[in-house]
Amino acid sequence: MATRRELSLKPRVLVIDEDRDTCELLEEHLAREGMTVHLAHDGKSGLMHGLSGEHDFVILDLKLPQLTGLEVTKRLRAHSTVGILILSDRSEKVDNIIGLEFGADDCLVKPFNPSELVARMRAISRRRTPWLTRESGLTPEHMEVDDLCLDGGSRTCRRKAELIDLTTVEFDLLTVFLGCSGRILHRRDLLKKVSDREYCPFDRSIDVHVCNLRRKLGPLPDGTERIRGVRRVGYVYVRSTPFASAITETPLPSTNYFPVEPKTCF
Repeated sequence: MATRRELSLKPRVLVIDEDRDTCELLEEHLAREGMTVHLAHDGKSGLMHGLSGEHDFVILDLKLPQLTGLEVTKRLRAHSTVGILILSDRSEKVDNIIGLEFGADDCLVKPFNPSELVARMRAISRRRTPWLTRESGLTPEHMEVDDLCLDGGSRTCRRKAELIDLTTVEFDLLTVFLGCSGRILHRRDLLKKVSDREYCPFDRSIDVHVCNLRRKLGPLPDGTERIRGVRRVGYVYVRSTPFASAITETPLPSTNYFPVEPKTCF
């Protein structure tokens, strides 16, 4: 049964940004959206509040005094499952990627439309609390493929008997891969399915999450790479079966077919 906090109609948001004007603008906009907002202006105090367990989301800028936004993200994710959305300048693309690798759920480049920020927060909320969504379409109760076992109820992943620690996005991405194993999936479909936003050729967040999945899961029992890249298209999860070489080109449900030969894998 969902807890009282999970059913709360007023999400609690922590905004960590040195720029007080930005904080005030975000506080005003998020309050209009029915959210309770707490502000912090440096990394050290922001981390302390973020680890308190009193917030559903943390929105933080990468440029913070005392502790950088990346360090706050890394420490938060090591001890908390709170939703994390990082804010950055256009010049900080590499830091955005590192932030995702450290466990942030999403990133947004300044300047941004506050409505887009809210939309991304809601997308993160749907991923993190699928039991509140009537048709999430992402999390079956139980799924087993080769040596992996996913439990949708507890949102846990095991490789044989070993528990694999995955972020919310990584779990959802792996769920899609396993449900479509052997099929080539386009980046745009993966992004829409797990992040609920439209594809941009310059958005490499899916690639970062796939890289993290590869690192955490390791190869298949026969030594094969689990998630194979398909040049200029996306990825395919390869099953360790006698038919693993018969990669099909079936897209995700409700998406268009994309004609790419399996031989383009690298």
